[in-house]
Amino acid sequence: MAVLKKLVIGIALIFMAFIVVGLLLPSSFEVKRTVVIEAEPSTVYENIVDLQEWQSWGVWFKRDPNMVVTYAGPDRAVGMRSAWKSETEGNGEMEITALEHNRNVTYALRFPDMDMASQGELTLEPIDAGTRVTWRDYGDVGSNIVYRYFALFMDSLIGPDFEDGLANLKTVSENKIT
Repeated sequence: MAVLKKLVIGIALIFMAFIVVGLLLPSSFEVKRTVVIEAEPSTVYENIVDLQEWQSWGVWFKRDPNMVVTYAGPDRAVGMRSAWKSETEGNGEMEITALEHNRNVTYALRFPDMDMASQGELTLEPIDAGTRVTWRDYGDVGSNIVYRYFALFMDSLIGPDFEDGLANLKTVSENKIT
């Protein structure tokens, strides 16, 4: 009986530690990656301002060719939206919230099934070698302890997808006939 009591107390202490540490974790996260693309900003911009073009370079679309994607709103403008359903990549929604022609695309990203959201942007900077593209996604998970642990590992979870996506964007942009 003493062993069972110690086991229950040990499990309770571990659970309490999980909660206390979770409350102390930051609620915000940021993922940021950069690539240099040997193409003009206008060429790169064409591939990111049109959410339909994301299928040619986004890694999530390549991992699930059965993903169902719908588009709504104005074409290549603030308010353009995409929504997707995927058994392997999850369901989500994206909306362009701000644009600066050939310089920046800002979006809002939502995952309704997980009640999570973030903001993101792709920034284009003309340089001698072409265009420096920086992809940044950031958000706040609030007070949910489990999501705070999730936010702690966000960079390692989606950072590699950003790297692969930017590599694909580089290939698509550098090989685009203009």
